Amino acid sequence: MKYYIDFIQTKDIKRTAIYAYLKCDILEAQILRYMAEALLGGNDEFVVLGLLEGVFKKKDTALLAYLPAIKNLLDLGWVVQSGFIATRTNEMAILELLNTNIALSPSFLKLLEDGSLNLELPEIIPYEDHLEYLKDQFLRIDLLQKLGYSFQKMPPTSLSRTKYRLKLLEERIISRLQITKTPMQVQTLIKENGLNAKEEIIFFALLKEEYAGSDDNLRDMNSLIDLVSEDEYDRIKNRSLLDEKSTLVEKNLVDYDEMLNPFGGISRTFFIPEDILQVIIHPNRKKKRTKITLESLVKEQEIFEILEPKIGLEEVVLYPKTRETLDGLLRQVDTQVIARLKKWGIKERGKGIDARIIFYGPAGTGKTLSALGIAKSLKKPVISFDCSKILSMYVGESEKNVRKIFDGYKEIAKKLKNNPILLLDEADQFLSTRVSSGSGVEKMHNQMQNIFLEQIEKFEGILIATTNLLETIDSAFSRRFNYKIEFKKPSLEQRILLWQKYLPKNAQYQAHDIVSLAQELAVYSLSGGQISLVVKNTAYKVAARNNAVFSKEDFVEEIKKEQNGNFDGEKNMGFQS
Repeated sequence: MKYYIDFIQTKDIKRTAIYAYLKCDILEAQILRYMAEALLGGNDEFVVLGLLEGVFKKKDTALLAYLPAIKNLLDLGWVVQSGFIATRTNEMAILELLNTNIALSPSFLKLLEDGSLNLELPEIIPYEDHLEYLKDQFLRIDLLQKLGYSFQKMPPTSLSRTKYRLKLLEERIISRLQITKTPMQVQTLIKENGLNAKEEIIFFALLKEEYAGSDDNLRDMNSLIDLVSEDEYDRIKNRSLLDEKSTLVEKNLVDYDEMLNPFGGISRTFFIPEDILQVIIHPNRKKKRTKITLESLVKEQEIFEILEPKIGLEEVVLYPKTRETLDGLLRQVDTQVIARLKKWGIKERGKGIDARIIFYGPAGTGKTLSALGIAKSLKKPVISFDCSKILSMYVGESEKNVRKIFDGYKEIAKKLKNNPILLLDEADQFLSTRVSSGSGVEKMHNQMQNIFLEQIEKFEGILIATTNLLETIDSAFSRRFNYKIEFKKPSLEQRILLWQKYLPKNAQYQAHDIVSLAQELAVYSLSGGQISLVVKNTAYKVAARNNAVFSKEDFVEEIKKEQNGNFDGEKNMGFQS
């Protein structure tokens, strides 16, 4: 027991054998000495208020200045809360400590007994290569991972020892880096991209998984966030470290795959891109890194248009039956369903979400908008092709163009982690019943349809085709689509919602407010796209007046023009709530 005797009897506490291990100041060491001396008197538990009075011989408010010392000793793990219920110190108000019962921790008693916790790390020497450095960083991740689950799974003793060892390791990494002369590419990457301490931890955690060739739970967002978070509020705040606009993702240091989870949400699995790994593993190999984007790939193809999903499916005004079908569709492309299909041998392993869908109904009823809503719910981009452009005056070109659509999509999907949805707008001519009169034009049309049928059969991904009439669709095509979903013109109730949505909010109205005007205008049977167009046309007309006030008659006049002309002016507009 020489270390115990040395600690309680040596006059200068700094000269005691264990002081260097404590990593605390003189006042805190004095508190520990007082508690250690009391063991000989049979006292191993203290109320903080009485303890501070005994150590510092002061009363009342003068004792408040010493409360931070108690909190630090708890954080260091040299003392622990006693009793049945212990509160996490980072969640405690410091005044709560006054009447808290504490005792010396088993870690401190072990230190008094042995003079060491056997946590010392090897001698500090320069890193010889990046593998030595990564070994220390991966050990650091292991310790952080233990601390992330400590309050549920680890006793206070293990927690304090883990925190102490982590502190020693981090100090050792810094010291070894300071004396290392050989530059390491991984450190250069961190500095060049300006990663902060939390981003650095996440990067090393994923790098550890890559070196281990593991698909462990450290690739999951929640597990990564736990490594750098102290509490629930911290976890919420730190999720921004891995969103689309984060430094790690924007600078392509980290990428992710997405899948629907059984609860209808999106699960992300994070990884370090291959080109970044090659830079770290082969630091002397020079390679220019360029991030492949959907925009650049679409520009190369020159046949697609990128549509940006701005609203979710829940914001689109739909008939209840249509909404029910679409919600069911989303549930059937989640990870659980895909896993079952793979298990049953229906779906090949390694493939993502597959679905071939037809949206049919009058123009302006929300087909395109619903396709975009599905894309937003699935967090996928959309590339669109206008099928009315497929016909060519040159015999044989149309067939080539059909193949070009699907070959182009495959090329894009192969180069992107998050495969886009392919939207075929106005696909009527592809899907219509084939004819057999024998003319050259009709033979070409049938050949084009046969190629389309073949490509649909082999398609991998999500394809949505829109058409006005389902009745004209050839049965051979109909069988190839998993879902056929009808879009009807909006009901009176839905038209009221649409008028309320599109009527200008900051305008003046004659003898009406928006609610009453919407109810009166909704009696006219218009689609969502037509309502949007009428509002725009009326707004341009009224804005040109000196007295820019809307009247019901202004809208009725444009409604009649739309009904009489009905050129389906914004047929892709759709409608939203």
